[in-house]
Amino acid sequence: MNSDSDLQIAGDILEVPHLLQAPREHPATVAEFVGLARSIAADRSQWEHLVRYDATTRWYHRLRTGPGYEVWLLSWVPGQSSGLHDHGRSSGVLTVLDGTLTERTERGTRVLAAGAQRVFAPGYAHDVVNDALEPAVSLHVYYPGLTEMPMHTSSACEARTEARPVTA
Repeated sequence: MNSDSDLQIAGDILEVPHLLQAPREHPATVAEFVGLARSIAADRSQWEHLVRYDATTRWYHRLRTGPGYEVWLLSWVPGQSSGLHDHGRSSGVLTVLDGTLTERTERGTRVLAAGAQRVFAPGYAHDVVNDALEPAVSLHVYYPGLTEMPMHTSSACEARTEARPVTA
């Protein structure tokens, strides 16, 4: 009996381009949206030159749209916060591109370093804030595109304050 597996014969499948499926033009699954965010994050030439910092409000720029989804680039100077909110009927992927952001939910607090990602379903409430001393940049993918951002009272998030670092 031959003990060689197909992987041993073919080598690393990621190194054999003809065995890989062509990437979809537009993502349709959570995994594909996470992959889209990671690919944009990895290619700084797509977003770095667009970033602006505004001391009075969070800066944001719609980076890309596709069938039913949007990709947003946001910058955060120290102290800026989103306030406790959800994203209506939209699901999302939050990816920290530069700096550090803190996410507060009713379940607790997470420190998100560059490369960290959070995936959330409709109705997920969180407050994102730059508690650090340096600016931060984040990427947000929403499906379907963001049409509302209802604000919530913050008492549930203030009850739990232990910080758990999250990295990529």
